[in-house]
Amino acid sequence: MTPRIAVLIPCHNEAVAIGRVVAEFRAALPQATIHVFDNNSTDATREVAAAAGAVVRREALQGKGNVVRRMFADIDADVYVLVDGDDTYEAAAAPRMVAMLLEDRLDMVTAARVTGSEAAGAYRPGHRLGNVVLTRMVRWVFGDRISDMLSGYRAFSRRFVKSFPALSGGFETETEFTVHALELRLPVGEIRTRYKERPAGSASKLRTFRDGFLILRTIVLLVQRERPLAFFSSVALALLAGALLLAAPLFVTYVETGLVPRFPTAILATGMVVLSFLSLACGLILDTVSRGRLEAKHLAYLAQPPPRGEGG
Repeated sequence: MTPRIAVLIPCHNEAVAIGRVVAEFRAALPQATIHVFDNNSTDATREVAAAAGAVVRREALQGKGNVVRRMFADIDADVYVLVDGDDTYEAAAAPRMVAMLLEDRLDMVTAARVTGSEAAGAYRPGHRLGNVVLTRMVRWVFGDRISDMLSGYRAFSRRFVKSFPALSGGFETETEFTVHALELRLPVGEIRTRYKERPAGSASKLRTFRDGFLILRTIVLLVQRERPLAFFSSVALALLAGALLLAAPLFVTYVETGLVPRFPTAILATGMVVLSFLSLACGLILDTVSRGRLEAKHLAYLAQPPPRGEGG
């Protein structure tokens, strides 16, 4: 049985590029249905996408994460290819991504971005540095299996899409993809593909510092949610270390004179020790809750059929 393939393209004001993106993916994956989800565009994105042959829908909640949540909920397929509508990703890589997903029975294939000399401005140095730093943070905490955490070009299995708890509203959704796959230890793959410059007249929606901060915040929250024992143990150690630094001079003075100087400092140090133990207790309790949530997510994942290739 031939797998059903859906190409999902979230868009906001991409009239300049979307026609070419739809045409290129129709040529690369002729058996796929191209879905363009417009996110409150004020230009002719919807009209251009429809004229190019895409199925066009709308999502009123602003933000890429909100669009992805709607896409994953509404579209029924066996394989999902998610790509941005700005014509920076190589459509010719899609058949390889789909083939890897099906042949190796994977749940996610990420297109790791590579820029050539002719597109040196496509992947700005600040964005590249931020991606490297944030990716290394996630790899250190959750596992070393992804090299481009923030890539917007991916192929997913049905069981990934239908069990993915899409919570973010913006560009943090790529971080959620990666952490979800690593936390559940799903089979994933990666290919390297060319990253192109945007066409003339197309402007990036990514704001380096604001969105970088939101992604960093998302990573911290995911660590707190998925690794609560490690997170709160670190907080407990920091509080305990601070308390010891404050209390050490007071203890020395007490041994020498029998007096406790700077009584407020002694109270503060005692409070920090108490908070340290409370933080550790919170970590132990939330670790049990986190394990229950992880089991529930894994059961939701197992409720979906595995990827299937040609012939079933």
